[in-house]
Amino acid sequence: MALTPLTSLLTTRLLPKPKQSAEDADDVDFAKDLRGQVLIIGFGRFAQVVSQPLLARDVDVSIIENDVEMIQAASQFGFKVYYGDGTQLHTLRASGAEEAEIVLVCIDKPEQADRIVELVKHEFPTTKIMARAFDRGHSMRLIQAGVDYQIRETFESALKFGERALVELGLDESEAADTVGEVRRRDEARLDLQLTGGLAAGRQLMRGNVPTPQPAPYVKPRREGRLLNEDEAGPPAPDAADTADAEQAGV
Repeated sequence: MALTPLTSLLTTRLLPKPKQSAEDADDVDFAKDLRGQVLIIGFGRFAQVVSQPLLARDVDVSIIENDVEMIQAASQFGFKVYYGDGTQLHTLRASGAEEAEIVLVCIDKPEQADRIVELVKHEFPTTKIMARAFDRGHSMRLIQAGVDYQIRETFESALKFGERALVELGLDESEAADTVGEVRRRDEARLDLQLTGGLAAGRQLMRGNVPTPQPAPYVKPRREGRLLNEDEAGPPAPDAADTADAEQAGV
């Protein structure tokens, strides 16, 4: 009995906090009559970085997000983010997708990104689409859906990471950059093969850290083979000396 209050307190702290609704949350406005040159859908860590070069050039950017806490947190850093679900056509219209020059799909859920791309391509065919790909398979789907540009979310940062590792190991910076460029070209070639042949295609372009096994050279056996059933083999073939004697004898 004495432990009951403590148990209740711990249970309350461990339970997930109830999510705020957009209607009840402070400082959250629904997307309506937005007219940005660029529409960013989703404002997680990826989109936050993407927005910086655009804002540095004074591009008129509209941003929508369906996470209330993210919207509130972004406001503390000088961003106006509107609430909206980009998988809904009415939200895309209210967010200005039809008038935008480019829609940047920056959400981290592949199925939802696919839905947004499908809607924009169908409803607003003159609007360009750039999309964040979750992984290689998602990249393939986005390309096949006709986006103007896609990039795997960790690809470029991983290449940069590997490039820096080469420099730390003593390789010249220009040589490291050339190496990464060659890796990028091989990856593009592999992706082209996969678009027609599936994910298993182009595997030979991927370097692994296990040496490729080489076939062992042929070694002649030290003694001649012997038939398992000598009775069925018939008479032995004559050797070269017997053949020569037979020819001299006119056989």
